[in-house]
Amino acid sequence: MNLVLETTGLAKTFTLHGRGGLALPVFAGVDLQLRAGECLALTGRSGSGKSSLLRCLYGNYGASAGEVRIRHDGQWLDLSAATPREVIAVRRRTLGYVSQFLRVIPRVSALDIVAEPLRRMGRDAEEARAGAAGWLARLNLPERLWQLPPATFSGGEQQRVNIAHGLIAAHPVLLLDEPTASLDAGNRRVVVELIQAARERGAAVVGIFHDDEVREAVATRCFDVEQHRNP
Repeated sequence: MNLVLETTGLAKTFTLHGRGGLALPVFAGVDLQLRAGECLALTGRSGSGKSSLLRCLYGNYGASAGEVRIRHDGQWLDLSAATPREVIAVRRRTLGYVSQFLRVIPRVSALDIVAEPLRRMGRDAEEARAGAAGWLARLNLPERLWQLPPATFSGGEQQRVNIAHGLIAAHPVLLLDEPTASLDAGNRRVVVELIQAARERGAAVVGIFHDDEVREAVATRCFDVEQHRNP
């Protein structure tokens, strides 16, 4: 399997400027290699740095040390040193992300939120909205909600919009932060099937899965972030 993402000596420390520059170390010495078709589950107790590591992989958090390298448009790119323009291009075509919470522009319909990644890739509005409708139907979101903004949706409904938005573009690399946390058993099974289907098409996945059954169903191996806690 082809290598698509790797980190070398990755470390993250937060500096609390409001407290006299107090340094809050999170993790250090993280060396990861991820290949197409794999699903790597990040494990460790709450507060061990799993979400911080995921955000470093996405470029939301800058690395304090080390590198995050991703295979993008046939070439390796150091995401930890990339320009904002390069990061945007990587997120548009290579790197997808499903966060714990849906963050969207107010008053935009669920259908248009899910269609937006396809529009960014150059699809016309009708094609993008048709694709979005298919994803929302597969995730069992009632059609009566598609034209409404998700701000008033339940947590589970918002998370299904979030998942559809993160997966619709079929990125080669996917980062998933507790994608099933707000879902009932039936919709958890649907998301498991979607993750498995992504792996089968060759996507590489890094995820945080607090549900043991979900993790066992989708992960090919685990990485214990707690072993890399920065003392």
